[in-house]
Amino acid sequence: MSNNALNLILEHAKEEEHQASLALNQARIERQNYLQQLQQIEQYRLDYCKQLSTRGQEGLTASSYGHLQKFLTQLDETLAKQKEAGHQFEFQIEQCSEHWNEVRKKRRSIEWLLEKKQTERQKMLDRQEQKMMDEFSTLQFARRNL
Repeated sequence: MSNNALNLILEHAKEEEHQASLALNQARIERQNYLQQLQQIEQYRLDYCKQLSTRGQEGLTASSYGHLQKFLTQLDETLAKQKEAGHQFEFQIEQCSEHWNEVRKKRRSIEWLLEKKQTERQKMLDRQEQKMMDEFSTLQFARRNL
């Protein structure tokens, strides 16, 4: 394979790695946003429980207490669903990370191959130069001896 073809493949691999890196960063941002939202819901639930306790000390009707308790149950269900969704964010980060590692290995392999080809080319050029120098020395020696 020619160096030009390998260089094109390397450029494509670099772009693929860049895209994978962006996807991984986006997944991390989405998880962070999720965690902030979850924290806000938990804080809202805590504030609501405090409010329920305060209102309970002041006296509540059974109907009011039932409505407040129903709302608290709905908050608990929402929190449970949110926590279940958290596994999806972790899975997405794991998948993006694995993909990024794969494309990074691919890019590194291509770079290694290019370096190897360059080293081999340089060795060949060095051998050719040495051969020419040897031939030149042999010719000079032969001319002097004539």
